[in-house]
Amino acid sequence: MVSEKWISAILLLQLCYTGCGFCGKVLVWPCDMSHWLNLKIILEELTERGHEVTVLVSPNSFVIDYSTPSSLNFEVIPQPQDREAAANTLNGFLDLATNVMPTLSRWQAARKLQDFLLQETGNLKLLCESVVYNQTIMKKLQETNYNVMVIDPVMPCGELVAELLEVPFVYTLRFFLGGTMEKYCGQLPFLPSYVPVAMGGLTDRMTFLERVKNLMLSIFFDFWLQQYDIQLWDQFYSEALGRPTTLCETMGKAEIWLMRTYWDFEFPRPYLPNFEFVGGLHCKPAKPLPKEMEEFVQSSGEYGIVVFSLGSMVKNLTEEKANLIASALAQIPQKVLWRYKGKKPATLGTNTRLYDWIPQNDLLGHPKAKAFITHGGTNGIYEAIYHGVPMVGVPMFADQPDNIAHMKAKGAAVEVNINTMTSADLLSALRTVIDDPSYKENAMRLSRIHHDQPVKPLDRAVFWIEFVMRHKGAKHLRPAAHHLTWFQYHSLDVIGFLLACVASAIFLVTKCCLFSCRKFGKTGKKKKRE
Repeated sequence: MVSEKWISAILLLQLCYTGCGFCGKVLVWPCDMSHWLNLKIILEELTERGHEVTVLVSPNSFVIDYSTPSSLNFEVIPQPQDREAAANTLNGFLDLATNVMPTLSRWQAARKLQDFLLQETGNLKLLCESVVYNQTIMKKLQETNYNVMVIDPVMPCGELVAELLEVPFVYTLRFFLGGTMEKYCGQLPFLPSYVPVAMGGLTDRMTFLERVKNLMLSIFFDFWLQQYDIQLWDQFYSEALGRPTTLCETMGKAEIWLMRTYWDFEFPRPYLPNFEFVGGLHCKPAKPLPKEMEEFVQSSGEYGIVVFSLGSMVKNLTEEKANLIASALAQIPQKVLWRYKGKKPATLGTNTRLYDWIPQNDLLGHPKAKAFITHGGTNGIYEAIYHGVPMVGVPMFADQPDNIAHMKAKGAAVEVNINTMTSADLLSALRTVIDDPSYKENAMRLSRIHHDQPVKPLDRAVFWIEFVMRHKGAKHLRPAAHHLTWFQYHSLDVIGFLLACVASAIFLVTKCCLFSCRKFGKTGKKKKRE
């Protein structure tokens, strides 16, 4: 009689071979905070399909919990654990994001964000050195023979590890600062006449002055603003690989770029075969709410509810700002569920309840959800799109203003400035998206577009990762532009050659004409003398 262990082993092998064709090994270089929440969905799906997933994680991570049992394997990078320093960095970023950047123009906010990222270069480089210069961990990684590496490129170094291990890699991202890395490292076509610069807050339908602004922003991001200390990373990558190279050249070797958006969100523009859109991969049908919360929701009657969250990073607001918001919320007939950890506002209405955490997806998917007040994070916006809920955007930093600009252009959101808004502004915005049926109609239209896909976003993301594993890359999808210099890419050598040919032809014709004129002149004088 066959033992239970043998039956389990046979079933596991069958699941493995029928689920993914083969069981591969995946190495992951993640980014903390909300980026991890999105990436984790893909990784867990890979493990369900029989793949072995190992995550390289810093001991100072906040959201990435490597201590509890998980289907994922965590390889903790051997680095001194300094929770206090990490907390100071996080608090500094949160203060910058919530109190400083919202008061600045887009140009100044982008510069502030760059300054913060450059300040963190030393810590990021130390983390990278702890992996690539650690012979023990690199030997262990090499002996494991990974089939693919999944990388969040916001944190540099993942592509360097992949290059050292000679493993094909896949990127997952929303965009880089200004979209410069996709443009120059991924060779993504960019036409400033109708492709808005990331973080510019513009649409694809620009007036003349907006096109002027877009071009200026493009030049600004290309030449004056960088996400990384490019020179430092170029030198470090060259030293680690033992040959001259650059960060951009190494990044350009990504087999697939998994973009965390889709055409329900994006404006139409040229893309490349190795750029795939997987926006909303984390979205799913709503689950029942906790009993007490469901009772509060049902008590809203025909007016419904408003869901309010500024994301996982914004823990609280200033007392003045919280009172201003609470005062506006108290004046609407809807019940409000507000994710907020600060001091209870004095102006809080009886229709509003505060929660340390809310099941955001489940609330947005509830039939009584009428509006979503959001900071404009990609994850939250996609949950609203998925469930067809109109939004009031309160963007603060990074991609948030750009995300809300997309939703405004598609008629599914109203924006308020968190720094200058009054209670009347927020109240007016809420009444607009709730009472004007066009916002709900547009949100539902985006929802139908999102759901009407031949393959679900999560399945598409997993497919392309497995595709790279099966074929040891996706070189046939990478454009030849990666092998051209900048002047070859823009055909400047060809234009120069043609101009030289035209100039030579003009020169020769001119010389011939002058020679003929001189000869004719001499012949004419001779005849006159005769």
